[in-house]
Amino acid sequence: MRNPFFLLFFFISCFIYSQEVIIIDKENGKRVKDVSVFNQSNTVSLTSNDNGVVDVYLIEENEIIIFSHLSYAIFSIKKALLKKQNYIVYLTKQSEQLDEIVISSFKKEEKFKRIAEQIAVVSKKDIVKVSPQTSADLLATIPGIKVQKSQFGGGSPVIRGMESNRVLLVVDGVRMNNAIYRKGHLQNSITLAPNLLDKTEVIFGPSSVIYGSDALGGVIHYYTKTPKLSENNEVKTQFFSRYSTVNNEITTNVSAELSFKKWTSFTSISYSDFGDLRAGNNRRHGFSDWGKVFYYSENLNCNYNPNPTQNSDPNLLRNTGFRQTDVLQKLFVPLSKNTDLKINLQYSTSSDIPRFDRLTELKDLNDPSSLKFAEWYYGPQKRLLVSSQLLLNPNKTWLESGAITAAYQNLEESRIQRKFGSLDRSYRVENVDVFSVNGDFSVPISSGKTKVLTYGFEVAYNEIASNSIGRTLNISNGEIDGFSNEFTVQSRYPDDGSDFLSSAVYVGFRQELSKKSNFNAGIRFTNITKNATWIDETFLTFQDKTLHRSNSAITANIGYVYKPNSNWQINSVISSGFRSPNIDDVGRVREKAGNVTIPNINVSPEYAYNGEISILKYLNNRRFRIGANVYYTLLDKYIQRDFVYNQNGTIQQVEFDGQFGNAVQMVNKGTAYIFGYTFNYLGKISNTINTSGFITYTKGRTNDTDEPLSSIPPLFGQFEINYKKNNIEIGSVFRFNAKKDINDFNITEGIDNHELTPVVNPNATNETDIYYGSPSWMTLGVNGRYLINENFSVQARLDNIFDEHFIEFASGVASPGRNLSVSVMANF
Repeated sequence: MRNPFFLLFFFISCFIYSQEVIIIDKENGKRVKDVSVFNQSNTVSLTSNDNGVVDVYLIEENEIIIFSHLSYAIFSIKKALLKKQNYIVYLTKQSEQLDEIVISSFKKEEKFKRIAEQIAVVSKKDIVKVSPQTSADLLATIPGIKVQKSQFGGGSPVIRGMESNRVLLVVDGVRMNNAIYRKGHLQNSITLAPNLLDKTEVIFGPSSVIYGSDALGGVIHYYTKTPKLSENNEVKTQFFSRYSTVNNEITTNVSAELSFKKWTSFTSISYSDFGDLRAGNNRRHGFSDWGKVFYYSENLNCNYNPNPTQNSDPNLLRNTGFRQTDVLQKLFVPLSKNTDLKINLQYSTSSDIPRFDRLTELKDLNDPSSLKFAEWYYGPQKRLLVSSQLLLNPNKTWLESGAITAAYQNLEESRIQRKFGSLDRSYRVENVDVFSVNGDFSVPISSGKTKVLTYGFEVAYNEIASNSIGRTLNISNGEIDGFSNEFTVQSRYPDDGSDFLSSAVYVGFRQELSKKSNFNAGIRFTNITKNATWIDETFLTFQDKTLHRSNSAITANIGYVYKPNSNWQINSVISSGFRSPNIDDVGRVREKAGNVTIPNINVSPEYAYNGEISILKYLNNRRFRIGANVYYTLLDKYIQRDFVYNQNGTIQQVEFDGQFGNAVQMVNKGTAYIFGYTFNYLGKISNTINTSGFITYTKGRTNDTDEPLSSIPPLFGQFEINYKKNNIEIGSVFRFNAKKDINDFNITEGIDNHELTPVVNPNATNETDIYYGSPSWMTLGVNGRYLINENFSVQARLDNIFDEHFIEFASGVASPGRNLSVSVMANF
């Protein structure tokens, strides 16, 4: 009888003294297994089970318990405090120690200290603090990124002197770049409202091993908000609204999250109404009229006026306003302990977006009323994304974790234009369907996970329809009364359709050589096939009306991280990248500044070979970091727009929309180089004060023609300091930009928009004598946020305090003048 009593006593004791802690991923609400749990003296060491539960009764009440997992920041808590948290511990992706930031440069979560590449991460808290009007404005706050704007409804990020189709945009693991992403300036980065974002990661430099073609300058990866599971059924809603004085912006966002044990849902709708932008009035650069709008067109929104209208307030940039709506719907369903399913629906649409730089284009530099275009605007820019992602964690010998993502995207963009003195309006409409599937997997190949193998595949198919038509307006009593005629217009892309297929496989390897060093390497094979057919030859004659081209490339990278001690880290990277010419490169037809781009089916891929080194110094218990990154990129067979010559040496002339212009086309050149560096610091000075700052320098020139490369920004930087205590946050931001001399502009391509810089000698014959270049500028701003309680907060920003007038390099529209924005956020 003694044994049964002994067993009964044993089980009762276990029940009484058992102190089970549930460990939960704060981001998605799932329980976390295999978490190492130990006390500070390391006398007790435990591991959470498959249900994310660990019993800590062996640890004393006054001891500190440490929770450690490779995919999460280390979390420490005094055992006595666990009861107040109902014995639930939430693990997050980052902590106050900067090396604990977890990012996805390998499409797999890794800690910052193990990654050799230059990385920038913008968290949800950062997005709230910056409170950007568009996602392009958010990117402009990231160290090393410059943003160009041809109109206010856009934003083309520049990374290491490369932009548009040399920079890869990704959203939730799906590439946004498609077959008509153009060289020059691309405005698609705004088709995702900042309020929908959970974070944004930027990988600098060629990243073609993991992400494939287009990732020459770097990768911008948007992560939208994802709902999380809850042990208790919960319904959460959020309301956000902001008003800005500089353009009478009103943005409203409403979201709802339904959280249950077995499934969860997140719905968010964002609407923004942007009025015409007001430029700064303080012209320290010395050009009293530069950037002012003395005359504007009143021919948008179905209005008709045969003549330009005088602007009563030249600092008010007429025809810059637009509206945008973004919708996000996500479902997260755990199918089993090792398998999860994410369903992702995104839709973005806009009003017509005026092309401001073309609407202010003059036929005569000496006559501000000689506007060229009565109408030039983008039709509603539409983007639809539907994707499903299967997250796998089987912990098999051939697969520890992975993700398979299948997606469909539909994109529509259109261009409508008409010149003053003409009733002929042209319409060009592009529609792109993109089908893609990609898989990314990893498996440790040694005990302790010191060696990890990653591998994956990607297939993306683009189908492009390009349509065009011309219509002659019928004017009755000074108003548009339908159309009197239709006529042929040259389509932007092949009028009988085109397609673009990309398929790739890759493999990567990472090894922890010692406690002080890590090594990673990877290789990728990509094959790309494109087809196109032209029919109409009214304006252009094609030697070959059918295009079929295939090309392949192998890219690779090697990275090494060395940590001589806990406060120093040295990173080095050697990498290669490539960009295969897409349908835009080989088949686009358009006019700008008197030059008409025509197709060239013989363009071949361009390649990048990159070397870089970074040095990081940690201070204040690794809560403060100073860093420097230096890189050199060699471009081979780089693609550039150049003139097309006749046999007698004259420039070929081509008709476009009733006028003749110089023929230009995309061609492969020789070699060029880009050199640059970024110095930055980030972290906490004290428990209440944090600061950050950076300075970025870039230089790029061609070796074959000895001229500046396009898209090379001047020296620029930003310094920021913030104070936070209790419910109050206060901050200040200083931004600056050095002058870019006109001799550092690439005149040939026209991408740098040298003709939009101040005119110093309109009667000169040499372009470099007519224009000044991009003037230097600096701005100061302050911001503050007050948390009324856990559910309500109010925020205000005063940017460009001194109302400075400035225009970002290569931009066609001035930056905002003094702006006060006020926003409120409520959680229910």
